[in-house]
Amino acid sequence: MSDLVIVESPAKAKTIKKYLGSGYEVIASMGHVRDLPKSKMSIDFENNFEPQYVEMKGKEDVIKELKKLAGKSERIFLATDPDREGEAISWHIAQMLGLDLEANNRVAFNEITKSGVKAGMDNPHKIDLDLVNAQQARRILDRIVGYKLSPFLWKKVRRGLSAGRVQSVAVRLIVDREKEVREFVPEEYWSIDAKFTAPSSRKVFSAKLAKIDGENAEIANEAQSDDILKRLENAVYTVTEVKKRVTKKQPAPPFITSTLQQEASKRLGFQSKRTMKAAQELYEGIEIEGEGAVGLITYMRTDSLRISDEAKAAAAKCIEEIYGKQYLPSSPRVFKTKKNAQDAHEAIRPSIPSLTPERVKSSLTTDQFKIYKLVWERFIASQMANALLDTVSVTIEANGCIFKASGYSVKFDGFTKLYEEKKESGEENAKMLPPIEKDDVLKLKEILGNQHFTAPPARFTEASLIKTMEENGIGRPSTYAPTITTILARMYVERDGKQLKPTSLGEVITDLMKDHFKHIVDAKFTAKMEGDLDRVESGETNWVDTLDVFYKDFDKTLSKAEKAMDGKRVKVPDEETDVVCDVCGKPMVIKIGRFGKFLACTGFPECTNTKKIIVETKGNCPICGKKIVLKKSKKGRSFYGCDGYPDCNFMTWNAPVEEKCPKCGNSLFKKGGRSGKFVCHKPDCGYERDIV
Repeated sequence: MSDLVIVESPAKAKTIKKYLGSGYEVIASMGHVRDLPKSKMSIDFENNFEPQYVEMKGKEDVIKELKKLAGKSERIFLATDPDREGEAISWHIAQMLGLDLEANNRVAFNEITKSGVKAGMDNPHKIDLDLVNAQQARRILDRIVGYKLSPFLWKKVRRGLSAGRVQSVAVRLIVDREKEVREFVPEEYWSIDAKFTAPSSRKVFSAKLAKIDGENAEIANEAQSDDILKRLENAVYTVTEVKKRVTKKQPAPPFITSTLQQEASKRLGFQSKRTMKAAQELYEGIEIEGEGAVGLITYMRTDSLRISDEAKAAAAKCIEEIYGKQYLPSSPRVFKTKKNAQDAHEAIRPSIPSLTPERVKSSLTTDQFKIYKLVWERFIASQMANALLDTVSVTIEANGCIFKASGYSVKFDGFTKLYEEKKESGEENAKMLPPIEKDDVLKLKEILGNQHFTAPPARFTEASLIKTMEENGIGRPSTYAPTITTILARMYVERDGKQLKPTSLGEVITDLMKDHFKHIVDAKFTAKMEGDLDRVESGETNWVDTLDVFYKDFDKTLSKAEKAMDGKRVKVPDEETDVVCDVCGKPMVIKIGRFGKFLACTGFPECTNTKKIIVETKGNCPICGKKIVLKKSKKGRSFYGCDGYPDCNFMTWNAPVEEKCPKCGNSLFKKGGRSGKFVCHKPDCGYERDIV
C-alpha cells in the first residue's frame, strides 16, 4: 500500500510526485470538492449559521477516484495550498473521506522544490480549524450579502444583478473617483522657467522660479507672470548656493501579491487575473529542460516581506557570481512587513535563485517567462547593494527672485544594474548639471512664463485600485484579482484603455447602496470585517459570534431598505448616441444587457430593433479589404474579425495597427504583447519584424 497525497492541481501533483517517488500516489482534487449549493441559501440561521455543504456538481468522477484511492492507502496527506482557502479545501476533503481531524495529516509547501516538499512532509500537522473557520465565515458572509441583497436589487433595479461584500466597495471607489473627475474645476496657474549656461560649460540646464522676496512663488495668471518677467529684464543671475552630496538609493522589497500585480500592470500591461494565472503555474511546477518538473517561485498569495536565511544566502551567492562582490550589501537585507499582514508565508521569490530567467526561458510560455523574470529580478535586486548618486542642488538669485535647479549622476549603480521599479507616467529623472560654483554669474539663454491648469484626480487603473484596496485593508491577497474580474464581468465597471470607469449601471447601484446599505459600501467597515476575520484565524474570536454581530445589523438594514423602497424602482439611464435606427429612424441608445452593451431603439416598444455595437479598428481585412472590428468571444475574450462576416470569416487574436506592410501594403498586426512582432496576415505574404 502506498501513501496518498492530495493536492489541488494536476501540475502541482506532477511536480510533487517527482520529489516523493514511488512510495506515494499524488492526486489532484481539481480545487474545491464541496460547497454551498447555488440553488438556495443553505445556511441555518437558527442553528449558529450552520452551513449545509454538498458535493459539487461536475466533480463526481474526481470524488469517486479520491474515495477509491483513499480506501487503498495506508496514510493520507492533505497538501492543498498553504492559505485559508487551501486549509478549507483540506478540511472538506477530510470530512468527505471521513478522516480524523485530530490526526497530523496536513502538509504545506511554501515552495514546490525538493527541499520545500521534504520540509513539508517532515512536518505534518493537524488541520488548522481557526484557518478553516475564518474561510468559512468569509464564505458565509459573502453568501448572506449576495443571496439577500441581490434579490433586493432585482426588485428595485433589474433582474440578474448581484451584490458582493468586497466588490461593492471596489465599485464605490471607482464611482466616487469618477464623480471627483466630473466635478473637478481646473484652476489656472503659471510657472517661470529659465534656461542657463554656466561660465565653464556650454551645456544648457533648466531652473524653475521657487521664491519671490522670500515667499513661495505662486503665480495665478498671465498678468502676474508678465510682471515677474518684466522685473527680471536685464537681471544678473548669480549662484548663491551649491549643495553637493552623495545619496543612497535602496532597492524595493521583494514582491507580495499586491505589488506583483501592480508592477506587472505598469511594466507589462498585464491584468491582475493574467498575472496570477502565470504566477500560479510557476508555483505549481513546470518541466524545465535539464531539471525536470520544478516549482519556480514560492507561494504567490502573501502579504509578508519575510525572506528565509537560506534564500538570502542563495541570492548572495548568485549576485557575487554574476555581478561581483562589490554588488553585495554589508549585511543581508531585512524588510519590515506592514502591521496588519498575516505573515503566513515568505515574500514571493524564485524558489531556486540560481535558475536565472535566461536559463529557463526555453521551457516557459511568454507570460510565464515575463512574470518569472519580474519576480527573479525584483528579488535578486532586493538583496543587492545600494545605488550611490552624486546629487547637486543649485540656488540662483536675481532681483529678489530665487530659482532652483537640481540634478544627479550615478556614482555606483548597485541594484539598478539589474532592476528599478517602474515609474508612474509623468515622473522623470533629473539630469546632471554642468560644473557650477558658488558666485558664478550665469548666462540666461531663455526665460518663459508657462501656463498650466490643475489636473483632476486620475481614474483608477488595476494597479492603483489594488494599491488603494491594500492600503485601506479592503480584501486580502487572494481577493484582489477575483474582485476586479467580477466587477468587470458584472458590467458595473468597464475599461477605457488602462483606466477603470463605472458604467451607468455601476453608478446607479452604488448610489442605491450608499442610500440604504452604507456599511456594505463603506471602506472602513469592510476593512474592520477583514480584521474580524483575521482575529478568527488567529483564534482570538469565535466565528459564529462574528457572523452574529454582522447579521443582526444587516438584517435590520435590509428590512428598513425594503420598507423605504416599497413600490419604487430605480431606472438605469441609457447612454445617448448619434446612431439612427434603420427601421423607424428614431435615435438609438446604448443599453446594458446580460451579454454586455448593445444599441436599442428609443421607439420601444413600438420598435424593437436592436444592434450590436461595432468598434472599428485602424486595420483592414487581409482577405477582402473590409474594416477589421473588435469582437468578443462567448467567454468575453476580445478578438478581431472582418466586418464582412459571414461572407468573410477572417479572425485573429492579434491587434491591427496603422502601419502598413512594406511588402504588400496591407495592414500589419501586433503579435505577442509588448515585446512581440508586427506580422502581415495576407496569405502568401509572410512579412514579419520585431517590435523595436
